[in-house]
Amino acid sequence: MQLTILGSGTNLHPTRAAAGYLVRTDQTLLLDFGPRTLTNLLKTGLNRHRITHILFSHFHADHFSDFITFFFDAVIYMKYGGGWRPDLTLIGPRGSKRLLGTIMATFPSFSAPPFRVFFKEVSDRSFMIGETRIAPRVMTHVPDLHCVGYRVEYRGKTVAYSGDTQYCGNLLRLCDGADVAVLDCSFPANKPGAAHLHAGQCGLAAKEAGIGRLVLSHFYPIAERYDVRAQAGEEFTGPITIGKDLLTIRV
Repeated sequence: MQLTILGSGTNLHPTRAAAGYLVRTDQTLLLDFGPRTLTNLLKTGLNRHRITHILFSHFHADHFSDFITFFFDAVIYMKYGGGWRPDLTLIGPRGSKRLLGTIMATFPSFSAPPFRVFFKEVSDRSFMIGETRIAPRVMTHVPDLHCVGYRVEYRGKTVAYSGDTQYCGNLLRLCDGADVAVLDCSFPANKPGAAHLHAGQCGLAAKEAGIGRLVLSHFYPIAERYDVRAQAGEEFTGPITIGKDLLTIRV
């Protein structure tokens, strides 16, 4: 299994793309698709027209807005002779089909794409994509917004991705025994903010869940001004990685 960080920041971070992660198993999966992550996806050399599954944690702009550009490009690619691409499955929390379907219906070029689009709404029930097991968990982020994290399991290895979340029981269940956990480290422990984890909570979750390697990501600019690795390390004694765009981790 291989994880590539496409974006480790937020909407308008000065040096990082927003949330996006590429996971390769027997499948090629995108977890979130925030602004500027499409540009980084192209830098990996992956053929974007072979992507068949995109998994969204929630629908704040910093987690999905590059999907609009990606989808428009896919439609144009097929309509104007670029070549063939496979069907596309869009996976996300409750409300995904309504929101994404509305976006597609709003733009005439999107309303009848030359490939099939499937929607799958998920909560706490696992499912398979090929030989890869996906175990979503409902996260606690902000009121009145459905959010999920994803646990990706393949051939005895596990990557957990929190999406945006506060500290909660489902976060620990999501990360339980994971080889790698990518957690929302929006803030330093001494300057916590609303609706997100801070570095100390990331370390605590890693310790309580018994993970192998902690990857801190989704940094707000304020997090760059403090030693968030050291803050997480006050709780978690295992390896801690500061996420950065285009970093690839073999699991």
